[in-house]
Amino acid sequence: MRTACIIPAFNEEKTIKDVIEVVKSVKIIDEVIVVSDGSKDNTAKISRDMGVFTIEYEENKGKGAALKAGIDNANADILLFLDADLIGLTKQHVISLLEPVINDEADMTIGIFSNGRLATDLAQKVAPHLSGQRAIKKEIITNINNIDMTRYGVEVALTKLVEKENYRVKTVELKDMTHIMKEEKLGFKKGIAARMKMYWEIVKCLKM
Repeated sequence: MRTACIIPAFNEEKTIKDVIEVVKSVKIIDEVIVVSDGSKDNTAKISRDMGVFTIEYEENKGKGAALKAGIDNANADILLFLDADLIGLTKQHVISLLEPVINDEADMTIGIFSNGRLATDLAQKVAPHLSGQRAIKKEIITNINNIDMTRYGVEVALTKLVEKENYRVKTVELKDMTHIMKEEKLGFKKGIAARMKMYWEIVKCLKM
């Protein structure tokens, strides 16, 4: 079975290189796709310079649209989704997410941070369905209608689908891993505004 890693990215020039380097070192991944979703920094250039197939949007379309672009271009049976702002990602994290799906022990895995930072650990324990780190069989995700319209609600849409259809889900601990928070990227005021917008998109998806 072929596997593809899809990395949606919006202005992640500080972290995307490290994420790509780890992913490319994992032998069970056959292709890597980065979707630069309206980035205004060097995100897309870094990705291309590393030899990764890169899709570049001029304007930000949202995480759902970025993932759909990756899915549509992936020649794989199993898809791995990773955020571009991860800190502490290792080969073992990637393998732990993929192997249960490859071995048909699960239809989808969800990665949950632990022992990284209190804020991100707590957020994922409270709402694990919001995690962007997951592996899934491609045939499942094609059953989500209008995934490109879900924006930040895409993880909720995925979780709702597998619950509705009784797919097998396995939670995977991602020890010593975290990510850069919006308030750190954008500054406190802009970060809070972006977080509120994200939560609103998630709430809308929950109501669907």
